[in-house]
Amino acid sequence: MHVGRHQFKKGDFMLTLVRDITAGMYIFTVFLLLLILSGSALANPRYSSIVIDADTGAVLHESSADASRYPASLTKMMTLYMLFEAMEQRKMTVDTRMPVSTHAARMPQTNIGLRAGDSISVREAIPALIVRSANDVAAVVAEALGKTETNFGRMMTDKARKLGMRSTTFRNASGLPNNEQKTTARDMVVLSTRLMKDFPKYYHYFSTQSFSYKGITYNSHNRMVRNTAGVDGLKTGFIRASGFNVATSARRGNRRVVAVVMGGNTAATRDQHMAQLIDRSFDHGRHATQVAKNNRNVSSNVAVAKANAPTPALKPYPEQQKVPEPIVEHYVFPPVASAQMVQPQKVALQTNGDWAVQVGSYHEPDRARAHAQAVARWIPGEIAVSEVEISNRRLYRARLVGLQEDQARSACQSLTRQGIGCLVVRS
Repeated sequence: MHVGRHQFKKGDFMLTLVRDITAGMYIFTVFLLLLILSGSALANPRYSSIVIDADTGAVLHESSADASRYPASLTKMMTLYMLFEAMEQRKMTVDTRMPVSTHAARMPQTNIGLRAGDSISVREAIPALIVRSANDVAAVVAEALGKTETNFGRMMTDKARKLGMRSTTFRNASGLPNNEQKTTARDMVVLSTRLMKDFPKYYHYFSTQSFSYKGITYNSHNRMVRNTAGVDGLKTGFIRASGFNVATSARRGNRRVVAVVMGGNTAATRDQHMAQLIDRSFDHGRHATQVAKNNRNVSSNVAVAKANAPTPALKPYPEQQKVPEPIVEHYVFPPVASAQMVQPQKVALQTNGDWAVQVGSYHEPDRARAHAQAVARWIPGEIAVSEVEISNRRLYRARLVGLQEDQARSACQSLTRQGIGCLVVRS
């Protein structure tokens, strides 16, 4: 009898323990869900972004656009602005050679290995700043224009104020860490726009993908130019304090948008988010234009109200939604087959092309293949589903492969016009 009571108590204890564990797991799950839903509780504190229409200046999207941030190598856009201005004022030409000081030669990576006593031409310096984001070259330009980099920082700040960048302070020409060197996404989009409008004949430099110096070829960090339809510049940046930054401009048809994303946790998620912002911004512009056309015979007040209808909710930035099972590269697509979809003209496939259109990544290979098959009805290419591992998670990428570069870009532009997300990549 005593043993029986002991067994009963032991069993009762185990039952209570199981119930307590279950209740604890339930409470933890509810708490986790509340954190996810709250958004701000787990938001990336470094993140900010803005997109504007380059022609009208209208803000198409913004999030924490006036929050203080570290510019990192976006700083070099102002260094280049000052250099372009000096060229416009005929204080320098592309053949002007600038001396390399000991200070400049000691600049840490990234650099192109300049040595004290060397010199570098303006023609060489421009791609070095844009493609390599060379800190030693930034210091050379600073000293050529401002005698010292400290003085050049003051000159940059003064220029920022004249351009309307009220929240920006520069302390160096490179963007290397300095607690006093701050900016905002809004100020960076102002600088990006002014670079294009004030120096149109130099803007093409920002699409440069590689350059060679003393026998070494350097490739650009800016993959947006290669992988996103319509993108033709500007600059990336990273220091630990800032996260991954990028300023981008894109033209599709007769419209151009300029966008800035700051504080990405990785270059890949930053680029993916920027591509989404650009796509949504162009889609919103087409929607507004179409609504205006459809309402020509309606009173102007009604037409304007409809044309200014809010953009559909934007998918949160990957670092802002921390979920238990993140899909690192998953895209959210509208249905591919739709009665409203205009069929793009299918182009004859040239075989052996080494370019592809990536249309999404999924946890299940069947979903990836199904989506690729659906998209294949609209663009050329052979279906390919590849397995990759990202952040210890297995994903399946859906691609249409075997394309020439011009075919891939044309196909992705066509899909984008239908509201379908895509990336142009090398197979």
